[in-house]
Amino acid sequence: MHHHGGEGLAPFSLHAVLTWSPDWPFLLGCLVALGLYGAGVVRLARRGDRWPVGRSVAWAAGVLTVVAVTCSGLNDYGMALFSAHMIQHMVLSMLAPILLLLGAPITLALRSLRPAGKGRPRGPRELLVALLHSRYVKVVSHPAFTIPLFIASLYGLYFTPLFDTLMQSRIGHLGMMVHFLAVGLLFFWPIMGVDPGPHRPGYVMRIIELFMGMPFHAFFGVAVMMATHPLVTTFGSATAPPGTDLMADQKMAGGITWAFGEIPTAVVLIALVFQWSKSEQRHATRKDRAAERDGDAELAAYNAYLASLEQRGNRPAQAG
Repeated sequence: MHHHGGEGLAPFSLHAVLTWSPDWPFLLGCLVALGLYGAGVVRLARRGDRWPVGRSVAWAAGVLTVVAVTCSGLNDYGMALFSAHMIQHMVLSMLAPILLLLGAPITLALRSLRPAGKGRPRGPRELLVALLHSRYVKVVSHPAFTIPLFIASLYGLYFTPLFDTLMQSRIGHLGMMVHFLAVGLLFFWPIMGVDPGPHRPGYVMRIIELFMGMPFHAFFGVAVMMATHPLVTTFGSATAPPGTDLMADQKMAGGITWAFGEIPTAVVLIALVFQWSKSEQRHATRKDRAAERDGDAELAAYNAYLASLEQRGNRPAQAG
């Protein structure tokens, strides 16, 4: 039941949002995403390889958040209310991508796809590796590209007639939703750093990249909240549920955008700090192991160095 126009929509409520209203392209896409990931995990298990449960949980959660905002009543309201559309936009561009990336799908694909034998044409694994190393992906995943893209999908969409144009057609609306998800995935891919990619910044760089996009995001939310006239014509009184205060709804849309910027930032920061400390531990363990192996040669050298200092100290000090 897809209503163009809100004459069939009851006032926006949690109950109305929680109704099942499948958007088939998204539902099928999500089922394929779950199926392929599951198949990869099963193949690894059969081989006797362990795949962290947390990653599978993160991936499933990411796919479910996409289903939740595209196959529920929220999607019907997203065609009629700015605030509902903004919830969809934020979840698709800032929450689902983080969860999906924590699922490390590229790593799973590289580990579970069988390499093509010698003399055989390149298989899916070789194509994936080639794609990851391609100039196209290098450009598309570079922060000089992803950060402006992330910002442009906010300002360029709602402050120009582009949004209204896209919202007039079913394909335009679908394309926009896919774009939100893709932009989020590209923006957070190098920052999360779970999956291999051409652009692998260090931890400090990743935190800087994260914070470079966020002020623009927050400012956009505030700008929408402060606006004194409707920014888009799609959400007019004709489409909205009866009794909707359009300006109040637009203010809410801005508030949602502004508030939502903080949540993923916090989640990503926690994940980054956690990864960072784990890599430091790994580094320390590696050093310990090396020390065991070389019979604590470093320590012996250090002791010898201390002894030499003591001997020097016993001599009368030279006047300098």
